[in-house]
Parts: sequence; structure tokens; C-alpha cells
Amino acid sequence: MPLHNPDQTILAAKRLVDSNRRSEIRLNANGGNSILIVCEPMEESDYVKAIYKLLPEENFEVIDLNKLLVEFVSNNKEELEFSFELLKGSIHQIFKTPDGEDGNDLFGLIIRTIQKCLDDNKIPVLIHSGALYGSGIDNIHLMENEMIMKATAPLLILYPATRDGEKLLFLSKRPASRYRCIIVD
Repeated sequence: MPLHNPDQTILAAKRLVDSNRRSEIRLNANGGNSILIVCEPMEESDYVKAIYKLLPEENFEVIDLNKLLVEFVSNNKEELEFSFELLKGSIHQIFKTPDGEDGNDLFGLIIRTIQKCLDDNKIPVLIHSGALYGSGIDNIHLMENEMIMKATAPLLILYPATRDGEKLLFLSKRPASRYRCIIVD
């Protein structure tokens, strides 16, 4: 049995989104526009089921980062083989081009997918964020993206993490930023 009830946690996030106090999200998220739905890594599948069950498709769009990663790799196979050879010491640059540089990367695909969702007047919900582990893309890169911060709807991220005191550890390993978001757990 999960330590937290996935349905209650997802409904708490939904209430935040549905409230007419969106400015409260920005205020409590230090100007950000994101909600991290924190779950124990071993309970992630229960939370994914709750998201599909409780967040109506007419208002919310689930973006599966596993699928985007597979799409990115499939569509860029030849380029990736070359890039892996070229960037042996900086493999994360394959997935997130350094700031100020242009390139075809996973980060750009994620941002374009979120933008399309917002253009369709839906609230983006990212699942399977563990797919980003080791890619050089951290939750803060998404949360501090100008388009996401200025969007009329918040970004929801299902975030598999554990707590170590006040610290949040992504996949129980890496310290996570809590700066531009509200935490719901």
C-alpha cells in the first residue's frame, strides 16, 4: 500500500490548477508556473494511473517523456550516432544543447510539445520524468523556461523523488530544485 494516496495527491494538484488563484501559484513558486507532484519512485505507476483517471482529457494533456525520448532517438538515429562519438565527454549536450547554441535536442522537443498543448488550451502534465535522468535536463530547466513561466496555465510534473530532511532527491539520487514550483505530495 502506498505511503500517500495517489488519488488524493492528484486531486490536490487539480484543485490548485482549477482554483481562480493562479497568481497564488506564481507567488508560492517564486515567480514560477509549475507544480511538482512528488511520488515515491516505486509508486510512480499508481500515480500515472490516478492522473489518467482523475484529470479529464478535455482540460489536461498527458505528455509521456518516455515516448518523447524514444521519438527523439528514432527520428535522429544517424545524427545521434555521430554526436555520441563526437561528444564522448559531454553526452548530456546531445539531449540539451548548451544555452545560447542552436541544435536539435530532446529539450527542444519537450518544450515544443508543451507549447502545442498550451496552444490547444490544455494543461500539460509530464509523466515518466525519470527518462530525463542523466540527460542534462533537470526540472529547473523546464520550470525556468520563459514560455512555461509566462503561460496562462501551469505545468504539472509527476516527479519520482524521496525526501532527505528538507531535501528532495530525484529518483532517490540527485538533489532537485524546488525553487520555481509548488510541491504537492
